Amino acid sequence: MKYNKIIGFALVGLMTFTSCDSDLAGVNENPNDPEMVPTYTIFNRATKRVMDNTRDGWMAARLTSPWVQYGAQINYIEEDRYLYRETTTQGGWNQLYFAANNFKKIIEIASEQNLSTSPNEIAAARVMLAYTFMTLADHWGDVPYWSYGSNDPEFQALNIQETTTPVYAPQSKIYADLLKELSEANDQFTLDQPVFGAGDGIYDGDASKWKKFANSLRLRIANRVKGVLPAAQAHITDAINDGVFESNADNAAQTYGTSSSEGNPFWATFFVDARTDFAVNDRFIRLLKGDNGQFGYDPRLQQMAAPAGTSVANVSSNGYTPSDDLDDYQGMPYGLPENRLSANNPIAGLSFASNQVISIDTPEILMEYSEVLFILSEVNGWDQGYYEQGVRASMEKWGVEASKVDAFVAGLPAANKENVISQKYVALYMQPQEAWAEYRRTGYPDGDILLLPGGTGLEIDGTTTYVFNPLPEINHMPYRVRYPEGEFSLNEANVNEASSRLSNGDTMESKLWWMP
Repeated sequence: MKYNKIIGFALVGLMTFTSCDSDLAGVNENPNDPEMVPTYTIFNRATKRVMDNTRDGWMAARLTSPWVQYGAQINYIEEDRYLYRETTTQGGWNQLYFAANNFKKIIEIASEQNLSTSPNEIAAARVMLAYTFMTLADHWGDVPYWSYGSNDPEFQALNIQETTTPVYAPQSKIYADLLKELSEANDQFTLDQPVFGAGDGIYDGDASKWKKFANSLRLRIANRVKGVLPAAQAHITDAINDGVFESNADNAAQTYGTSSSEGNPFWATFFVDARTDFAVNDRFIRLLKGDNGQFGYDPRLQQMAAPAGTSVANVSSNGYTPSDDLDDYQGMPYGLPENRLSANNPIAGLSFASNQVISIDTPEILMEYSEVLFILSEVNGWDQGYYEQGVRASMEKWGVEASKVDAFVAGLPAANKENVISQKYVALYMQPQEAWAEYRRTGYPDGDILLLPGGTGLEIDGTTTYVFNPLPEINHMPYRVRYPEGEFSLNEANVNEASSRLSNGDTMESKLWWMP
């Protein structure tokens, strides 16, 4: 662990706010030079970098995925009990700022070239900057921030010519500016021009879909902060009126290829890093079986998990047959005491995620139609129609048979905060950062579905009980992650100032600005 920390500290100064990386040699050369890296190449690498480093075996599988109980670790359970490795969050911080700098570079190049496609390139980069900085702020709170459309003196990140020790902008300013940037980006897109074309790994150059994503993301963020930002309600209304997702065809998803270097990051955890540490969480399996919560059996079970004992190789190749016997699905018990681990982790008795998750070319979802529908249900007073449409959209995305979709939707309990957010949680499967944000905002799913600190879980035998006790002495799911240790070496004064503004200092117990 100490060795890894030393490496992380040595790299952070090179990585966090550098103007370009080794993949982008020549990016500072004359933009008219034919040897210059094209903007579409920078963009596709940057969007892939964001998803690779937030949906991988670290920031997702060892951090937020177990916390929201989509997955659980088989061999190393300290992180499931909130004792995470500092190198995990240091790496995520570094890579997100790397990507942010790449999006800024695209804006600079496109602005200088001033081509017919430049407005769309700038607008798409602004959308992805908003997504990237939202991810940073959702994890840490106040962070160094940069904005294309604002000259706020506290937005100092990425301007390494001016400072390598940027101040940490307040969350209130960051989220307000994210909403402004997404609104302006939506207006900037022109539908008669493509967005990068083949270099766009999310929408393949379709500007109309980028506009919907800009508005849908604005809707997400505005809904998150509406309790503390009065202007958020106007953004909610405006985003809806301007046009949000209308079907699963609008889903924002990073595509992946069929070679190891182009493969899905969670797949790479198993087949490049050769790990078999991650099974589906017992609490999530129980929810889909109908043992937890009040929704009954959910036919997404067979689409989201493989039968127990299916090898990862067979999962990846789709070399298995889903089972209608619910006893064939077994999740890994979550939050076990150390002395109970060996009795609960026989791989032959556990379910890995399904082929739709562990496949080399599985897309990674940035945002999807069902989430928009659940938000519309919420902003319309927990509307039943949007709630049912949200569940239906999720089930259709996962490929559930139409008759099973109809039956499940017909049996849904009435829409209210608990039920809508709990179904939103199911729909966000494998988008753990967003599920974590929603739990911190709403308190749902609650202890009827999740195993929360102090709660009682069941071992794999289904009868032996244990109590979930986090290793850090906290009695709640983490509210945030601590600032990377490298920041205290390289940007000490500013990270200390940001820490002093937190209610409980730089700890997991300090609530973010938008949390109730």
